[in-house]
Amino acid sequence: MKKINFLIACMIALFVVAGAGICLAQDKVDLNGTWDLDVKADSGQTGAPIFVIKQTGDKLTGTYKGYFGEAPMTGSVKGNTFEMTYTMQGRKTIYKGKVEGNKMSGDIDWDGEEKGKFTGVKK
Repeated sequence: MKKINFLIACMIALFVVAGAGICLAQDKVDLNGTWDLDVKADSGQTGAPIFVIKQTGDKLTGTYKGYFGEAPMTGSVKGNTFEMTYTMQGRKTIYKGKVEGNKMSGDIDWDGEEKGKFTGVKK
C-alpha cells in the first residue's frame, strides 16, 4: 500500500513539474527583428516608428527610427510583457506592452508630457 501511495505521489509531482514547464515555455517570446508600429498620441497625433530589436535573454537592445530621427533603445522582457526606452532631444520615451506571436500593443509615455497607444507587427 505504501508503494502505491508513493508511486501516486511521484506521478502527481511529475505532472505538476511538467505543467509548470509548459506554462513557462508558452510565456517566452522572441522580439528579435524589425517591428513596424502604429502610434497614436492622446492628443491625436499619429506616427509610424520602426524598432529594430535584439533580444538576449530578458534584455532588449536596438534602435528606434521615427519622425524625429534615430536613437538607441534598451529594455527588458518578462513573459509576454516588455518595456522599451529611448531618449531623443532630452525626452525619455517609454513603450510598455505585450507581445503575442508577431504582434505587439501597449502604452507610450513621452517623458510624462504626453501619453498614447501603439500596435505593431513584426516584419
